[in-house]
Amino acid sequence: MPSLDDLKKRIKSVKSTQKITKAMKMVAAAKLRKAQESAEKGRPYSQKMQNIILNLTKSITDPENAPKLLVGTGKDNTYLCVVLTADRGLCGGFNSNICKLAKSNFKKFLNEGKNLKIITVGTKGLDQIKRDYGKHIIKKLSFKEKKKITYNEAEIVGNEIINLFKQNQFDKCILYYNNFKNVITQIPEAQQIIPAESKISESNKLNSFQYEFEPEEDEILEDLLPKNISTQVFKAFLENAASEQGSRMTAMDNATRNAGDLVDKLTINYNRSRQASITKELIEIISGAESL
Repeated sequence: MPSLDDLKKRIKSVKSTQKITKAMKMVAAAKLRKAQESAEKGRPYSQKMQNIILNLTKSITDPENAPKLLVGTGKDNTYLCVVLTADRGLCGGFNSNICKLAKSNFKKFLNEGKNLKIITVGTKGLDQIKRDYGKHIIKKLSFKEKKKITYNEAEIVGNEIINLFKQNQFDKCILYYNNFKNVITQIPEAQQIIPAESKISESNKLNSFQYEFEPEEDEILEDLLPKNISTQVFKAFLENAASEQGSRMTAMDNATRNAGDLVDKLTINYNRSRQASITKELIEIISGAESL
């Protein structure tokens, strides 16, 4: 049975933790607003870029001479998996959900006899993946020192992917990140960026148009495809940023509530223990007086 002094210290400690979690929730809520706006503004651009590339693909007459970034190597022996996670914790299941999806795909690829190469972006993802798949990690990237991820960081990741592809290091490249839906829901997603996916999303079918291009399609694709890879990486960064803050806000809200419940329980135990202590002292005083 803990002493009154121990209970008092525990209550004080939990209250201090509650203040911290409440402050973190408010900070996450403020950051979420901006991150959500950025993610929503970035979606139309990345989707339109994909639509243009798909329209260009349809007009290619000679697939053999088409850019490899678009059509791939024609094989699927080696997979490059780029896992985008956060550099900070205390955000609920944000990092774990991405890694869970990635690990399930890693296991599937290896069971099928494929070669696996992994690039981790973010320290939290690295910590979880290196336990089981450390030997497959070829590059570890982190932008922890950056207060805000910009297109420049996306280009660093995009250029790394393109350089590896030019060196024939892989056949297919897949991005793993969290797709922001709302504060409570963030959906882990695996997006293939090399070769470019040949399907168009349901939301963009109504907005798909036929274009006329000048100069030729092949020339435009040579310039547009590398830019598209960096754009898709940047979109994933924006989705992750919003998802991270949403997940952190929810986690800190739950932690604040749990801390409040724990304070209430500890306060009840403290009051009962104090009452029992006072009753015991009164009994001892009365017993002593009667013995006289």
